[in-house]
Amino acid sequence: QPQVTESGGGSVDEGGSLRLSCAVSGVIYSSLCLGWFRQAPGKKREKIVTIWFPTPYTHDTYYTDSVQGRFSTSHDSDRNTLYLEMNGLKPEDTAMYYCAAQRLWRDQCEDEPQFDTWGQGTQVTVSS
Repeated sequence: QPQVTESGGGSVDEGGSLRLSCAVSGVIYSSLCLGWFRQAPGKKREKIVTIWFPTPYTHDTYYTDSVQGRFSTSHDSDRNTLYLEMNGLKPEDTAMYYCAAQRLWRDQCEDEPQFDTWGQGTQVTVSS
């Protein structure tokens, strides 16, 4: 079964940094879409970034405007791990962060991804 597992969350001061990890298993890296999402209490789930892998060795990344320039992604194919590096964290970034995986067409991954496989989430708390 496809599976993703997040880790690396924690509590930081405003302006701090965190690096989240998403371990990916049971997937085929052919037209694969991976994504990071977050949800704060009382808020709707928000897409942060999606990453499309037409092959295991190439990818395109699509960031949400609200995190552009502060968050970045990378992927370690040897470890099958997706990373979300977060800098300049703000209190409004406080949320449960999730990763997800689904084989999708490129346009679906970029614009309107729908995922079958989700992780359990990792909490990020930013203190003012």
